[in-house]
Amino acid sequence: MSTNAAAVRLQGISKRFGAVQANREVSFDIAAGSVHGLVGENGAGKSTLMAILYGYYHADAGHIEVDGRQVHITNSQQAIGLGIGMVHQHFMLVDTLSCLENIMLGAEGGFFLGASKARVREKLEALMAETGLQVRLDALVGELPVGELQRLEILKALYRGARILILDEPTAVLTPQETDQLFVTLRRLKERSTTIILITHKLREVMNLCSTVTVMRAGQVVETRPIADWSEESLAESMVGRKVTLGRPEGMEVHAGEVRLQASGLSLKHANGVPALKDVSLTLKAGEIVGVAGVSGNGQSELLEVLSGLRAPEGGRMDLGGQAFTPETWLDTAQARPLRLAHVPEDRHAVGLVMSFPAWESAVLGYQDLPKYRRGASMNHAAMREATRAMQERFDVRPRDENLGSAKFSGGNQQKLILAREIGEQPTVLLVGQPTRGVDIGAIEFIHHQLRALRDAGCAVLLVSSELDEILALADRVVVMNCGRITGELAIEDCDEKRLGLLMAAQEERVAA
Repeated sequence: MSTNAAAVRLQGISKRFGAVQANREVSFDIAAGSVHGLVGENGAGKSTLMAILYGYYHADAGHIEVDGRQVHITNSQQAIGLGIGMVHQHFMLVDTLSCLENIMLGAEGGFFLGASKARVREKLEALMAETGLQVRLDALVGELPVGELQRLEILKALYRGARILILDEPTAVLTPQETDQLFVTLRRLKERSTTIILITHKLREVMNLCSTVTVMRAGQVVETRPIADWSEESLAESMVGRKVTLGRPEGMEVHAGEVRLQASGLSLKHANGVPALKDVSLTLKAGEIVGVAGVSGNGQSELLEVLSGLRAPEGGRMDLGGQAFTPETWLDTAQARPLRLAHVPEDRHAVGLVMSFPAWESAVLGYQDLPKYRRGASMNHAAMREATRAMQERFDVRPRDENLGSAKFSGGNQQKLILAREIGEQPTVLLVGQPTRGVDIGAIEFIHHQLRALRDAGCAVLLVSSELDEILALADRVVVMNCGRITGELAIEDCDEKRLGLLMAAQEERVAA
């Protein structure tokens, strides 16, 4: 344990939401100037606890000390005044404003904005030079890559005086390169005596960055120990309460069958005319998982959108379920479900769920016209609720409340609800993007098992993941994308991280499986 004084002390914190006990008598210290890991399964109470520290929620019992003084935090403005900043998993930014304007929003500092902007710019330029957090202050937020948005959120918190920084799943949407850059920044902030609370499911990040780790399970603290006392295996077991097995099972055989989806010559341009897909051809076969590897932003997302019917390409053809689709008569999402094509989107908030819906409505989205959900001309809401309860049980969605709003579930539990919906109807083709983004290690093991079981039942699975470990653990065949085109295709036995990395950077000649 660090010998530094406690920047934050949590004593007996409890919080209940209706029948759900989110936190139960949580107590631990966070040493000043340390990186303190907070880990646990989805629904363990980590984000709720940090929301209490940041003033979003009020604890039912217990108290908080900041810098040795007991405080009563009733809103985020008070937290900011105490030097606490929070960077959320889903960024809190306005796309139509510049970086500078987003930082100033709510802290304009005077009636004359021109003078305020000049003062803020000067302070931010000094802060960027000191921390290495470089952002383009005049660029519109909606046009920035996700790594720069992450830096902007941290810079915004530091500008407002944060000495204690809460990061909730900070690398969930970052590329490996952006993650490495973030680590450099966090180490530099630690050298400036910034206290960092890191909520993450990625155990390598915990082992590389943290000095102390607190494990939570079912709303309670299991244990708090220095990082030297942990291994990845012991940490995973403490989080889940049992041994966890990840990676590729030995002796896993591939039995690819008939072609289920054939795409050829797909081309697509962004709104600004820049090509997003360039002559992409792909075959998906029954009983096979095809992994798509590549640095984010190289056409993987657009490929999923085209194949799922969310967007029509400008050129190319797709054969699915005995039907041929061309740009003029492209597949739409209403056609996809009867053709038994399911889609787990990369962005669960924008595409996978309706955040204002209760869980039982989100759990049947796109399938609401199935006979089992109808009663004559009307929807059978009772059947939908019953089906949702079964999904929540099978996929361990917490809490088990089909009436709870979709927005009130943790990110990992939202993901499990979408997977339960899409996998549950036994598709013949499954397109899945980032299936374990923001998901805890126990759920990763479960989701991987479900995807393998679906493949073994004869489904053709296309897997897009930014995690090479996940591609190597699940895929039977791997295609690599760079700048909108496929730069390589390999059988899994020919894959390793080095070779895939070269193909991702287009530094190796195109090879075919």
